[in-house]
Amino acid sequence: MTEPDNLVLQYLRRFDAKLDGISDRMRSMEVRFGALETRFAALEERMAGVEMRLDRIEKRLGLIEA
Repeated sequence: MTEPDNLVLQYLRRFDAKLDGISDRMRSMEVRFGALETRFAALEERMAGVEMRLDRIEKRLGLIEA
């Protein structure tokens, strides 16, 4: 017959399991945030291009001074 586990060890095992779950979720979030950063950078580039084109159009139409 085996001895029952120490209550402290049981809590430590539960804590360890929960910590593993949190670590997995953090890794997943890091990947997702990385993807968001990449998309945001691409969006900023596109917006800069649109802004340059709009400035050029406004200059050609004489809406702003060159």
